Amino acid sequence: MKRVHVAAAVIRGADGRVLIARRPEDKHQGGLWEFPGGKVEAGEAVEAALARELEEELGIRVTAARPLIQIRHDYPDQCVLLDVWEVGVFAGEPHGAEGQALAWVAPRQLPEYEFPAANYPIVAAARLPERYLITPDNLPSQALLQGLRAALDGGIRLVQLRAPNMYDPEYRDLAVDVQGLCAGRAQLMLKGPLEWLGDFPAAGWHLTARQLREYAAKGRPFPAERWLAASCHDAEELALAAQMGVDFVTLSPVEATRSHPEASPLGWEQAAELLQGFDRPAFLLGGLASQDLARAWRAGAQGIAGIRGFWPD
Repeated sequence: MKRVHVAAAVIRGADGRVLIARRPEDKHQGGLWEFPGGKVEAGEAVEAALARELEEELGIRVTAARPLIQIRHDYPDQCVLLDVWEVGVFAGEPHGAEGQALAWVAPRQLPEYEFPAANYPIVAAARLPERYLITPDNLPSQALLQGLRAALDGGIRLVQLRAPNMYDPEYRDLAVDVQGLCAGRAQLMLKGPLEWLGDFPAAGWHLTARQLREYAAKGRPFPAERWLAASCHDAEELALAAQMGVDFVTLSPVEATRSHPEASPLGWEQAAELLQGFDRPAFLLGGLASQDLARAWRAGAQGIAGIRGFWPD
């Protein structure tokens, strides 16, 4: 079955809300909500197709866009490749030029709407930021909390509490304080035994590669309302993450790092090849910082994860 190539957009307003449209009842997946866009014509550049479709459907002119995520999905009656771009700047007032209903939705409310199955990774990508802060280890608790407070003030909205050298009781006590600090400001991702899940209901969980290999066959350990992530280093682990139904991953190391000097770096080319067949948001990790964001987007990533690159001096 021929794969239909579709250009789609996460259109973000000045207030951060995202524009979605309801599909006509007589079309494939009719009546469900979607991210606006349409088919890429033969020989047409994706960016050009996106600009054309959004002008036809919504009456807007795109002035700034970047790649967000690519998704391959097979329905019983149709195979699609969704080439999704984030549109942050546009001219004109969006309206349903083809009679379709539109809605501006806060990112956190997107899961309340029913989308075609292929769109759900886009929902995750639209809700996630471009930077994922991983806390440094070997810091006294007060220094870590002080640094995290500064990072949140600087705009960090996704945090992993990583403290591999702490004893379990110390980590759990620190997690309580960090959860309070992140409340209403950032999504906190914890690491540790899955037996702790019930003790931190507001936190998401970031699985180690070892946990991923151990639990992937058992499926997702909690409902979709909580964020689930995993650390991946190769194609096999990416496949296990997809099998488990994680919301996003980190892929590392892209470059050599001081924290894991023994690890052989993937390099940018191999990282991009691995992400080409992966249909979940992925943060590239390993020797990277904010100046690498544009390169990460071009490689197919959601953004950059890091410790030193995002930790306040």
